[in-house]
Amino acid sequence: MPADTPPASPASTQRSYISKLWALTAPYWRSADWKLASFLSLAVIGLTLGSVYMDVVFNYWNRDFFNAIQNKDEPAFWHLIIKFTWLAAIFIFIGVYSTYLRQMLMIRWRRWLTASLMQRWLDNRVYYLLQLKDYGTDNPEQRIEQDVFNFTAATLTLTLGLINQIVTLFSFAFILWSISGPLSFALAGHAISIPGYMFWAAALYAIAGTYCAYRIGRPLVGINFMQERYNASFRFGMTRLRENAESVAFYGGEQDEKRRLDGAFDNVWSNWFRLMKRTKRLNWFSSFYGQAAIIFPFIVAAPRYFSGAIPLGVYTQIADAFGSVQTALSWFIEAFSSLAEWKASVNRLIIFVDAVDAAQVDSRQMNKLAQHPASECDLIVDDLNIALPNGQPLLRDVAFTITPGQRVLIAGPSGSGKTTLFRTLAGLWPFGHGAVKLPPNTESLFLPQKPYLPIAALREVVSFPLPPTSFSNETIRSTLADVELSHLADQLDAKENWTLVLSGGEQQRLAIARALLIKPYWLFLDEATSALDEPTEHMIYRLLVGKLPETSIISIAHRESLAKYHDTRLAIDPARQQVTLTALAPV
Repeated sequence: MPADTPPASPASTQRSYISKLWALTAPYWRSADWKLASFLSLAVIGLTLGSVYMDVVFNYWNRDFFNAIQNKDEPAFWHLIIKFTWLAAIFIFIGVYSTYLRQMLMIRWRRWLTASLMQRWLDNRVYYLLQLKDYGTDNPEQRIEQDVFNFTAATLTLTLGLINQIVTLFSFAFILWSISGPLSFALAGHAISIPGYMFWAAALYAIAGTYCAYRIGRPLVGINFMQERYNASFRFGMTRLRENAESVAFYGGEQDEKRRLDGAFDNVWSNWFRLMKRTKRLNWFSSFYGQAAIIFPFIVAAPRYFSGAIPLGVYTQIADAFGSVQTALSWFIEAFSSLAEWKASVNRLIIFVDAVDAAQVDSRQMNKLAQHPASECDLIVDDLNIALPNGQPLLRDVAFTITPGQRVLIAGPSGSGKTTLFRTLAGLWPFGHGAVKLPPNTESLFLPQKPYLPIAALREVVSFPLPPTSFSNETIRSTLADVELSHLADQLDAKENWTLVLSGGEQQRLAIARALLIKPYWLFLDEATSALDEPTEHMIYRLLVGKLPETSIISIAHRESLAKYHDTRLAIDPARQQVTLTALAPV
């Protein structure tokens, strides 16, 4: 931020937060699912209001029931028992369907929001950009899975709970005001009468309790935020160990990994104790507040009952109405822990969305693969400058043209920027400027050194990224045989973790099979045969040249013997940060 830029005011920060929360919440009700979402919302709100109405009915039933007991009115007693039976049936029906429809609305909203965030995460390869640069977020899989679940479930629960308590407050405040009567007393020779005094007692009790709960529980928001972050980091560390199990095992790095995981769990451990201590303080207060609320209305209403001003039924009705008003006014206290967890989830989702938006901005600044006019068929790189994420220049003023069918070997020492140049050609690298253009309506395929193999049936793995129905079984089996993987030809329907089943060389040959199946116009190989022995590597290049005669092949490889399968060398000079294109002898 520039020195002369004033810091954002708390009010503007709060407005920004609310606008981001609204942007996270509102779009679902404007989506294609809005009709059903609106119906479910109205139905759940209607049932919530119905439950409050039933509470009011039960309050009056409670008055009549205890009056019947006090008066030893047996016919009225049995009549009220029968009335209770059908009232309870209605109450149960409302409770069951209120929960059922709320859960239906929650899962539909969660499905829509998950799909929306997933699409934004995948668009323009944002998932990749988030790994290149610190955008202020971590563990996107947890944001999309757990935090979306927490957000949708808690938002509906808290919103409906608030509506319930607001309606309860007004309903029972009227009852409490009308039946509690005035409190009259003399003070310094003056007669004082407080109308509806039980209502004011409930209000003062709840306001004082809410203020205390807020002061005690406020730090829980930040503590819950950090707890989820530490849990996610610990889980990510174990996931990473599992994904790289073989490499760690070869190194014998178990103790070092354990040290790292222990350190991650130490954060979970220490933050959990902070959570425990703060929760204990809040629970001390909440428990005392809740227990005192049980007896408080009986104490306050006792003078009018023992003076004979009200019968037993009205006495219990006052206590019940007082409890309902006090509970409504104390909603903040009861829901504070849930509110703290909800706000922590909202904060994490907002941070994630902000990071995705920032990565989208970077993606729009990439050297995208722009289309030529229809008459041109070359790959053209013009005035391309590539930098590292920290801004340090890597390559300057890169310019070259590759024609269709040309085969180019990219050479240069390790760390000179060969793979980064490939990333730029693929539209993955946002750090730099210039132009990279491919012909229109042509297909490109980039094969990295370590192939990605989905956990899926082998036919899906071989066909990736195309659907498994893109190629017949015979074509797939024939191609596997071409790359000397015929022993896998009968396992097309076998679902395995192929990264663990196949050796590094087999994985690279399977990736070559993808290229032979897809037949791209432009094939980029980033040390895609580095795990193969030299004879097999030469066999693979002969296969590519023979089977894909019209494909332009651009390779990064360290073995000089592969030069004979290329007609051009693109050499990177790290000292000058430039590239030169020279012709090679034809095959």
